[in-house]
Amino acid sequence: MPSEMVSEYEVSHARPKAFFARFERKDELQHQTHYCPGCGHGIVHKMVARAIDELGIQDRTILISPVGCSVLAYEYFDVGNVQVAHGRAPAVATAIKRSRPESILISYQGDGDLSSIGTAEIIHAANRGENITVIFVNNGIYSMTGGQMAPTTPLLQKTATTPFGRSAQNEGYPLHMSEMLATLDAPVYIERVGLGDNKQIAQATRAVRRALDNQVRGLGFSLVEVLAPCPTIFKMNPVDAQRWVRDVLGKIFPLKVILDRTKEAQPRQLPEPAPALDRIPKILGVANEDLPEGNPAAHDEKAVMDLRVRVAGFGGQGVLLLGEVLAEAGLDAGLEVSWLPSYGPEMRSGTSNCHVRLSRHAIDSPMVMNPDVLVAMNEPSLRKFYKSVPAGGWILYNGDAFPADCEQDDIHVLACPFTRVADELGDARACNMVMLGALLEIAGVLRDVNIDAAFKRLVKSPRWMELNGRALAKGRALYIESCQEVCNAY
Repeated sequence: MPSEMVSEYEVSHARPKAFFARFERKDELQHQTHYCPGCGHGIVHKMVARAIDELGIQDRTILISPVGCSVLAYEYFDVGNVQVAHGRAPAVATAIKRSRPESILISYQGDGDLSSIGTAEIIHAANRGENITVIFVNNGIYSMTGGQMAPTTPLLQKTATTPFGRSAQNEGYPLHMSEMLATLDAPVYIERVGLGDNKQIAQATRAVRRALDNQVRGLGFSLVEVLAPCPTIFKMNPVDAQRWVRDVLGKIFPLKVILDRTKEAQPRQLPEPAPALDRIPKILGVANEDLPEGNPAAHDEKAVMDLRVRVAGFGGQGVLLLGEVLAEAGLDAGLEVSWLPSYGPEMRSGTSNCHVRLSRHAIDSPMVMNPDVLVAMNEPSLRKFYKSVPAGGWILYNGDAFPADCEQDDIHVLACPFTRVADELGDARACNMVMLGALLEIAGVLRDVNIDAAFKRLVKSPRWMELNGRALAKGRALYIESCQEVCNAY
């Protein structure tokens, strides 16, 4: 065609910009998705992508992909993408929307994902009226995993788990999720549409766009349920599968606007911006007004301020309290802090340990896999964790002598019968505070005033306040004495 004639034509149908130009999940056929011929997901994907284009929200959109046949949606949509665990899309969408309220969140889910394992998530997100858009693709079956019965499977339908057909007595009735959610006070728009013919597809396209527009306008929770075919699991050709959606599934789940409060809905107010990090200690009531500049260690760039500690022992030894005191003192010093407890079901004598991190910078994970300091309050805990301490690290061991088969040349060790020392101070239960005193002397990142502030928040008994103070001092002295012994040996 001559170039001068091209201007006479106008493209009216093309790939949406919200799709990637090529789908690079596999080396071949990069113009195709992974969906089976006749699958409803491909059609719904186009509806969502076109609505994103028409509303001009591509740069603001974040798609939450589920577990199921649409698990690879992030390979197709050129938007922000998060892939989540089965059923958790509304919960993750809520978290992102609240932290980035300017974003447009799409929770894309199948019937097994939304109405089975994710029932709690979708109900509570709807009940809170979260300003997100949910696309609920309902084909009445678990497709990706081989055709098991889903909560929306029709009565009498045979599946991999109901070979004689779904029975109301055995498996219950199909769940009408849209009607259930419409009984709540908070949602603003819920509609059920289908892909049974071209007329239904046109209506579904309008519903998807409207649901996204509601979010752009800040009106609140919108959900579009789309009845979709699954030719592969239905064991039908695509045309018959589409008719089945129209003639069978559509009678069980009638197509209609189930809820529409958009006319009276008012735009939701955006939340206030999150407070600056340096204001959080004061908001939590842990700011130290006597030290406006905080602990110098918290601001001294030369200080080692990524202290990782693991405390382990039996339940009842004060393992968790030791970690709490350390974490609370870190907060008082203006540090970034995490404290993660881990314990068995037994209140006493079961295993117990906790992870503590103190840092000048934001903490990426509360897990402490390679502690700078391991506080082992009994031998089983020592043997379980001593190999995790990296070169140059410390082990504080509550025992008369460090086991010979646990010794490592590049690890510092302080072995002492801390329980006996605490008993001599007045109560064997103060063993944890004696060990904390030694730890504080080793780490050198917290002041006494920070520890005192932590005690005031965590310990209410005057007797224990006094005993803990003496225990800390004794622990510090034990560490100093051990250093002097090493020096004298040389």
